[in-house]
Amino acid sequence: MTGDAAVKRSALEGRVLHAGARDVPFLAQVSLRADPSDVELMTRLALTIGFVLPTTPNTVSGDLDRHALWLGPDEWLIVGQPGSEDSIESGCRDALGRATGAVVDVSANRTVVELRGPGARELLEAGCTMDLHPRAFHATCCAQTLVARTGVIIHQLTDEPVYRLFVRPSFAHYLATWLLDASGPRPGSSL
Repeated sequence: MTGDAAVKRSALEGRVLHAGARDVPFLAQVSLRADPSDVELMTRLALTIGFVLPTTPNTVSGDLDRHALWLGPDEWLIVGQPGSEDSIESGCRDALGRATGAVVDVSANRTVVELRGPGARELLEAGCTMDLHPRAFHATCCAQTLVARTGVIIHQLTDEPVYRLFVRPSFAHYLATWLLDASGPRPGSSL
């Protein structure tokens, strides 16, 4: 490293992942706390982020480029493209104004593993007690839960299904290893 240039590294950089998994590094992640009963505030926030925040538990609103995950009655995780965290954070702070709430850039707090392909749902269900069947969990859903005893936020991104697992960097290698092991024998193994 030369000078003051910071080098970003994903917690899963260089890590072998399950065949249907990929590291999605550096997504913008902004934690937002606000009073959902404050109609004026919610309107300002919707105008700022480009969509209405979800108020139904464990749901998601927005689009593939920017979306908000409901994490609690007055808490959301706004997820955006890499590098957009500053604009999301400052926009939300401006919209919040003097209202009670909080806006925090938590982009470095979680790394993201994307899981897709045949068997993705069944693989997650092997380590998770949630019902991930499409009748109960689909592309507009998210949940905070445990996968293989690891705290994650699961977001089903598309009906394909494509899942995103938001996991703390200190648990990312463990989760990646579990995904590989849980997927069964690999070529060259003795099983």
